[in-house]
Amino acid sequence: MHLTATHRFCCLFACFLISYSLAAQAGAPELMAYNEASLAHQRTAMLTLGGWAVANIGVGLALRNGSEGSTRSFHEMNALWNTVNLAIAGFGYYSSVQADPSVWDVMTSLQKHQQFQKVLLFNTGLDVGYVLGGLYLTERAKRPGADGDRLKGFGNSIMLQGSFLFVFDLVNYLIATKLNGTLPLTLGPTAEGLGLLYNF
Repeated sequence: MHLTATHRFCCLFACFLISYSLAAQAGAPELMAYNEASLAHQRTAMLTLGGWAVANIGVGLALRNGSEGSTRSFHEMNALWNTVNLAIAGFGYYSSVQADPSVWDVMTSLQKHQQFQKVLLFNTGLDVGYVLGGLYLTERAKRPGADGDRLKGFGNSIMLQGSFLFVFDLVNYLIATKLNGTLPLTLGPTAEGLGLLYNF
């Protein structure tokens, strides 16, 4: 299909208007406040998870050597489990600090916030699985010939950690949903068809 000079000018002008609109959106005060609130919540969540992890590692290592049987295994698993939590919290906090929301348009902002919510909601399902897995280990510990103390200690620890993570993920998901609908969006025509328009 051959484009005339007029058609090419119109296409270039439309691209310019779209780029200008997205740039204006990125600098809008309401959008910046939305992004900052979302990132601040993520940082708080990661600090909370990191604090829990550090406390469990410290207490677990301190009490492990002076304990015996299932109690020793309980503290051991608490410390081991939370090395992963600490790594996740550190990465998540670093990512939120390094983010530059000043260059995000409205769609990018919404996608990033909704992605955070989806991760939290998905994790709540995993957390239930952790609790059930811990319960399975405690039940298996009762079988003849099983390493009962170890399985019981590990199972109790995993149930504790899974329960904490379930509450943590669910509460943070509910907090995150409070930002939904706070941007002045309307349904209307966009360059790709019908979509969300940001009224700034």
